[in-house]
Amino acid sequence: MGAQWSKQVERRKLISDEKKTLQDLSESSGCNFPGCDHRPADRKNWISGLNPEKLHLNQIVWPGTHDSGTHKIGIKMVSRPFAQCQSLSIYQQLALGTRLLDIRVNENRKVCHGILATYNIDVVINDVKKFISETESELIILEIRTEFGHNDPPEFEKYLEEQLGEFLIHQDDHVFQKTVAEILPKRIICVWKPQKSDPPKVGSPFWSSGYLKDNWIDTDLPATKFESNLKFLGQQQPVTSRKYFYRVENTVTPQADNPVLCVKPVTNRIRGYARLFITQCFSRNIADKLQVFSTDFIDGDFVDACVGLTWARVEGKA
Repeated sequence: MGAQWSKQVERRKLISDEKKTLQDLSESSGCNFPGCDHRPADRKNWISGLNPEKLHLNQIVWPGTHDSGTHKIGIKMVSRPFAQCQSLSIYQQLALGTRLLDIRVNENRKVCHGILATYNIDVVINDVKKFISETESELIILEIRTEFGHNDPPEFEKYLEEQLGEFLIHQDDHVFQKTVAEILPKRIICVWKPQKSDPPKVGSPFWSSGYLKDNWIDTDLPATKFESNLKFLGQQQPVTSRKYFYRVENTVTPQADNPVLCVKPVTNRIRGYARLFITQCFSRNIADKLQVFSTDFIDGDFVDACVGLTWARVEGKA
């Protein structure tokens, strides 16, 4: 018992020290980067507001959500706090400005997070189609993967093509150099990541897992994750010369050896430092590599930071 208590004391001190590290960095460096003061007039249509004829796909900083389909997962006040990573519906996230969705499914086409399942994938698809119908130039990266430990849902590619076929941007390396206007009227890059089924092929309506990469580490330590994100981002090619999307997740994850297991208080250790991260990308000369930036519990300020940097790229300020 004494050894366990001592370990918990050490863990709490380590977390406290890491939180202070980010606080001190924020106070010393500030949060200042090209476009940081820019605010879109309409978050729901922010890509349209940046002129689709000028905006290239590889200039976009895509605001993403982590475990996007979890706002109603589990039982409220019972299991939900341990799995919920977003408080908004898929449609609400898109209307707020989210442009990358991270959806996990099980063999029954239920959206899930680990062992907990929520609504059918139809709910996600209907929200996406509703948003598409209400906008003209907004592009979406829709990542759908079979959750670890589950089997692929049967005939899932066929289902997705039936539901979204007219909007799907086919897998093609040339897309990265195109303007949004050149891609329209297609609207969705759908990255399908099955566990066992064959991956999508070149020219397919779907994009394979290699087109959306990241270097996720499993930690609840905010400064450790912050520095890891910077390190791995720095190892990528600039967005103008690569043919894949690279994601940075501004999140941390509850750990079994820590008494705090609910997602929100843990991820809040890093969530407020999105603008600091972008500032540090410029300080370390790697801002030209930032492309997909995801968070738990997305809010308007996170979206504005991504849109601001995108605006600065279009205007030649970054």
